[in-house]
Amino acid sequence: DAKTVQAADPTRVAYLTQTTLSVDDTLAIVEVLRRRFPSIRGPRKDDICYATQNRQSAVKDLARSCSLILVVGSRESSNSSRLVEVARAAGARAHLVNDAGDVDPSWLRGCARVGVTSGASTPESLVGGVLDRIRQLGPIEVSELRTATEEVTFPLPVELRGTP
Repeated sequence: DAKTVQAADPTRVAYLTQTTLSVDDTLAIVEVLRRRFPSIRGPRKDDICYATQNRQSAVKDLARSCSLILVVGSRESSNSSRLVEVARAAGARAHLVNDAGDVDPSWLRGCARVGVTSGASTPESLVGGVLDRIRQLGPIEVSELRTATEEVTFPLPVELRGTP
């Protein structure tokens, strides 16, 4: 659509992005829009959620060292689905699993390293369950890949803070 969208006044165009889009896909779309509409305006700050960016970057890093990546999350979660897409685009086999019951033992055959990640709203207990399931299939060593430290905080609205 970025290649064909029309504007009544091409000098007065702006864009926003949905937070769960793939960061790479979003950049490619914005580049097309900037070529077509040189005066286009974007958001004052990056409107892709920092957690989405961090998770997608981490999956790219995982894909460099893992032949298989399991993304724990709901099939209805755009964020989780995007993580699978990012992993595949980075060259890894990837599967979206809702929970430990979705892990197919045949996926792990011949894999020296398996990456496990999750969508932003996936409960930690589901991730732990998937790790437990993998442990049941053979001895594993678990290590954490930390690619970003998230220190973003969101203050309560004034109306909810109470008196100091």
